[in-house]
Amino acid sequence: MTGKEILSKVVIYTVLVIGSIAMLFPFLWMLSSSLMTHAEVMSTPPVWIPAQLMWGNYREAWSIAPFGRYFLNNIIIAVVGTAAELLTSILAAFAFAKMNFWGKTVVFSLLLATMMVPTEILLIQNFVTIARLEWINTYRALMVPWFASVFSIFLLRQFFLSIPVQLSYAAKVDGCRDFRFLWAVMVPLARPALVTIAVLAIINSWNSFLWPLVVTTTPEMRTLPVGLAMFRGEAGTFFHLLMAGAVIVVSPMIGLFLVMQKQIVNGVARSGIKG
Repeated sequence: MTGKEILSKVVIYTVLVIGSIAMLFPFLWMLSSSLMTHAEVMSTPPVWIPAQLMWGNYREAWSIAPFGRYFLNNIIIAVVGTAAELLTSILAAFAFAKMNFWGKTVVFSLLLATMMVPTEILLIQNFVTIARLEWINTYRALMVPWFASVFSIFLLRQFFLSIPVQLSYAAKVDGCRDFRFLWAVMVPLARPALVTIAVLAIINSWNSFLWPLVVTTTPEMRTLPVGLAMFRGEAGTFFHLLMAGAVIVVSPMIGLFLVMQKQIVNGVARSGIKG
């Protein structure tokens, strides 16, 4: 290895290490603050390491807000929403990848164009629709609008396109119809992409804040991110308890990502998406 190659690798790894530290810093600060007293969190200059680990902050944070109910709501929304998104994505991706119908390219292009529209722009229209259906403060309002995802359809379509068309021809020769071919052949082969879609859908629904805040009116229907607002009061924000609550909220998703990281990378790589 030449000196130029060594220098190049040193620069690359240095940049990656600095970037990793920058990405991890907010999480480390959140964890550290969750174990401090209120005075330590508000002190100037800031305290980086608590003098005494206040593990009781987690117990107090859990008691202030009904986190048990919030967790139940998040689990229901994540499981049902992810299952519905997988179903719609499989059917739509198969149609766009392996079936021929009039206007397929135009329809798919229009779907991709919707990805450029920020969700906030559609907030009022979606709320009006939910209100007219009398779904406010129900699980339907929290789940139904997200039963389909253009990104998931796009990702899965790219994976389906990588599957040789000869498999379809062979299946048709054996008398296998499209629907059976989809579930018996395509879906098992697309397991990496499906795992990726499922993990991303779970993380997205788990961290959703704005939409649940708008369509829920009682604590019984609130989700974990919305529940963190319970730590803001007229006397100010209890940041040490807020950070303890934040750790409780994000810990399951961090664990899920760490466990499924390899499958996510594999699913994206095999879908053919570059960059």
